[in-house]
This record gives sequence, C-alpha cells and structure tokens, in this order.
Amino acid sequence: MYFANEKRYEKMQYNRLGKSGLKLPAVSLGLWHNFGDTAQFSNMKELCFTAFDNGITHFDLANNYGPAPGSAEENFGRILAQEMGAYRDEMIISTKAGYAMWPGPYGCRNGSRKYLLASLDQSLKRMGLEYVDIFYHHRMDPETPLEETMGALAQAVKSGKALYAGLSNYDGETMKKACEILNDLRCPFIINQNSYNIFNRTIENNGLKKAARESGKGIISFSPLAQGMLTDKYLNGIPENSRAAKSTGHLQREQVTEEKISRVRQLNKLAKRRGQTLAEMALAWLLKDERVTSVLV
Repeated sequence: MYFANEKRYEKMQYNRLGKSGLKLPAVSLGLWHNFGDTAQFSNMKELCFTAFDNGITHFDLANNYGPAPGSAEENFGRILAQEMGAYRDEMIISTKAGYAMWPGPYGCRNGSRKYLLASLDQSLKRMGLEYVDIFYHHRMDPETPLEETMGALAQAVKSGKALYAGLSNYDGETMKKACEILNDLRCPFIINQNSYNIFNRTIENNGLKKAARESGKGIISFSPLAQGMLTDKYLNGIPENSRAAKSTGHLQREQVTEEKISRVRQLNKLAKRRGQTLAEMALAWLLKDERVTSVLV
C-alpha cells in the first residue's frame, strides 16, 4: 500500500486559476503518454507516486488517452483503487471529451450533448469516481452549436459529476463566446488547456492568451517541453529510444530537423548560463507569466 511523503507540500508552489478559488500546482502530471494499454503498469504507479510525493496534486486525463481509447483512465482508476484512493480529496483529477471514442455518429469527434454527457459517465466508470474536478471540452466543434456544447458542460457541473468546466484547444474568439454562455448559465468555467511552449506560440497569436486574461480564466500548458525537444535528449541527434525514433506518436523523426536541433543547442547554452537544465528553463519560461497557472509534464 502506498503512503504519501509527509513533506509533499513543502516545496511545490500552488497558483490560483484565474479569478477562481481553485489552485493548481505549478507542475501537473499529464497522462497523455505512458499510461495507456502499451505502457508498463508498475511504471505508471511509480510516476503517480513520485508526482504526489513532490506536491503534484493535479492528474490530467482524457477519454481517448491510450493508444486504446479509455485505457489511460482505466489504468489510473486501478492505481486509485489499489493505492491512492485515500488521497482523493487532496487531488485534482480532470478529464476531457471531444475526440473519437466509439463507433457510430454519437461517439465520433464532436461537441454534442449526447456525446459529452455519455462520455463523462464512461470516464467516471473507468476511473471508479463519483465526480471529476474539471471536465473539459477537448476541441472546438464548428458543426455543433456552441450553446449546446456549453450547456452540456453546465449540466455536467449541475449534476455533480464535475466541479468545474474547462476548454481545451479553443482560440480566443470562440473562448470568449463560450465564456459568455457559461456565465449566463452560472457554470464555473475556470481553465483553458492549450499547447504552449518556446517553439509553439499559437495562443499568443490566436487571441486565447489575451482572452483568458480579460475574462479571468487560467491557462494550463500541455506539451511545455515540445514532446521532449526542449530537453537535452536531442542535442546530438535522435536517440534510438526516444519518442521521435518511434514510427507513431506526436513527434516524428522528420520534425526533428537540424535547424531545430541547432536552436535547441542555443537554448541549452542559455540554460547552462542560468544554472538550469534546458527542461527547467523551458518550464520557467512559461511559468514566469502569471496567466499560466500550471504546466503539464
């Protein structure tokens, strides 16, 4: 049985999510990779234990995390049931829905009320939970009225199956419209999750970062290390055991160009002058902005 480190809260910084009452650790644990059906269960447990022992209280999932859809939630549910369930009230557990999950028109990529609420029920069952702390719509859906999608998030909160609502991969204009709807529904929408790192400045250009500040909502960054590019792993090319060396995944070999490696080397020299690793500097670069509440590693 797992027993948490008694000093787990002494070193971690906790930041308020926008103008809400909720705080997140500066570093959160994302279960996008290394927690699905192809990963080693013992390693998953050690990752969760190490994170929590160091004050990382936020565990971020989605219905489709796998590779097999749902498998990351199932494995995290096993860890909760077998080892960490006693600490549930010390955790922020989030999940998302928006990408393809099951066959047919109701389980495909969408933002319909049918899909979102059914998916949330499935996620809770996989994880063995009565509620999640944050439930996100995972992606914008131009084919579904925004009022329907936001109404589903509000219903999830009203039902007690989620405490807060979040949006992921939204641009600034759509986020502002969604925020207005959720405000009218008195739904506690508090967080935006988007890819953001030194190499990817999309949210600075699509209005999301500005809209989040103006509306008092927090931002949490996924891929803060650019799928590992912003570490010392690729300074001398592509290691055979690296993510880019695999035939599948979100960092392909052709993306690791000599031009990009050259930039990584320059950043690494800057990090050394600062007395940091490249990864530490990349995370610090994000967290220096008070609008970025947390980064997902």
